[in-house]
Amino acid sequence: MEQVSDFSRLSKLTEGDYEAFLYDCDGTLADNMPLHAESYVEVARGYNFNLDPAIINELAGWPIVQVVEEINIRYQLAMDPQEFRVKKAQVFKERFLEQVMPITYVTEHLKANAGKVRIGVVSGGDRAGVQRTLEVIGVSDFVEVLVCAGETPKGKPFADPFLRAAELLGVDPKKCLVFEDGIPGVKAAEAAGMHWVRIDEFKFG
Repeated sequence: MEQVSDFSRLSKLTEGDYEAFLYDCDGTLADNMPLHAESYVEVARGYNFNLDPAIINELAGWPIVQVVEEINIRYQLAMDPQEFRVKKAQVFKERFLEQVMPITYVTEHLKANAGKVRIGVVSGGDRAGVQRTLEVIGVSDFVEVLVCAGETPKGKPFADPFLRAAELLGVDPKKCLVFEDGIPGVKAAEAAGMHWVRIDEFKFG
């Protein structure tokens, strides 16, 4: 019943004169943030570092390379960000990817609005992993544009990924509504001049 109630709340919150809906993937469409955190912890362990998974939630939406750079700064480490990214992607793909479940009220919202507005997904994850995640949770056929880590000069919390998605869709950024679960994504949406919905708290901005 809660999923049905949440779908109704989300639908009511997103009424308006929008031409495109831009969804984050991890933690917004896909219920996979604990799995991503676990893969970060496993790879960090290979560098003899016990990573607190709370930092992964704090930096939700950041590209992996930037997350590792931030961890290096905070803990005076020297982990290779690109090497870490490759290892983390491999661990997630091999151990966790096929277990990912949808956040149903958000995926149903996406499907209900496909054809009414343009649909894009903007993620801080690697393209191959995000594409497969969208397939696993059953929404890949509804997504017109996908913007992922490394495909814009800067990632979230900067505006670049959302502005790129709007450009690819041919939609004015002011006519885009962003769906996010993390603060970096909300900041990126605001920087792009877009309204946003924080799906886990049903906040609108």
